[in-house]
Amino acid sequence: MLAPKTKRYILKILPFGIITGVFYVVYALVEHGILGDHPIYPSTKNPYNFSIWVPTIVSFVIGLLIGLFEVRFLSKTFLKSSFTKKIIFKTLIYLLVIMAATVTIAVVNNTIEFGVSPLSSRVWNGVYRFFSNFAFWSIISYYTVGLTTCLFYTEISDNVGQNVLLNFFTGKYHHPVEEERVFLFLDMKSSTTIAEQLGHITYFKLLRDYYSDLSEAIITFGGEIYQYVGDEIVVTWQLKPNQKHTESVACFFAMKAALNAKSNSYIAKYGLAPTFKAGIHLGKVTTGEIGKIKKDIVFTGDVLNTTARIQGLCNEYNVPLLLSKKLVDTLHLKASYEVFELGETELRGRDEKITLYSI
Repeated sequence: MLAPKTKRYILKILPFGIITGVFYVVYALVEHGILGDHPIYPSTKNPYNFSIWVPTIVSFVIGLLIGLFEVRFLSKTFLKSSFTKKIIFKTLIYLLVIMAATVTIAVVNNTIEFGVSPLSSRVWNGVYRFFSNFAFWSIISYYTVGLTTCLFYTEISDNVGQNVLLNFFTGKYHHPVEEERVFLFLDMKSSTTIAEQLGHITYFKLLRDYYSDLSEAIITFGGEIYQYVGDEIVVTWQLKPNQKHTESVACFFAMKAALNAKSNSYIAKYGLAPTFKAGIHLGKVTTGEIGKIKKDIVFTGDVLNTTARIQGLCNEYNVPLLLSKKLVDTLHLKASYEVFELGETELRGRDEKITLYSI
């Protein structure tokens, strides 16, 4: 099985290849519909030979390379830029890449068509005629739209969540379904005091850095961010057969390590280092799309309220993490971690008591 982080990268890169390939196929079919069996391009006088498979594969590979560059490098460069600036500047950069790729394709096509060396003046005269013609700029305009579509998809995916967007496209939750899920509710300690100390604007900047530093651990351990609620974040994992499902606990410790590593940076910037407390529980939820003006995928079930109340007891027990007995037993955590039973307790709004553990 692929690691969650690797799978996420692949799913971010793949749309670039798919969208670029689809755009070429549409263009080639429209072009063939217009030119038919005509042997040359009327505007450039270059030879025309309808071909779809090789150029589609080339377009797909070029799209993947652009996607790889986007995910690994360029997205980090424009990480703090606005949505509009990201789209404009990235489009211009990739447009230059596409133009260079188009030159390469034109040279290869002319070399094959004329049966001469790539350095032949005949090849480059054909390339010049193509690039100085309106036909070339029409292609560039067309691919600019395709590239912008790729970037829009990526940015929207980052804003609403990769899995959420995929689920909307596939219609997975168009009809409500029941699922077994693990939920982690994580809350910043003393957030009210920190907000009063820093002021609202600086506190918001702290929150932004705080959530950013927690994100890598969530990606690494395959969590889905369900909600940001003020200084609280809700992360979820779907329970699947034949998996260990200890990712939620591992994710907690990875997030803790990430904040510890950045503590000096936080102190230098804000005069304090944020910490958090968390509760983890699992159970059955109903999952589905909801809303008319604004659609969202939501979970409903007692497990969410219970997890929130478990997390709320961390201060009472003076521990950073609380787990339910159901979670400990279902995930067999005693085999991987040293857990401590804290006894039974009543949760507000529940008649039955629940046994809690720390770890």
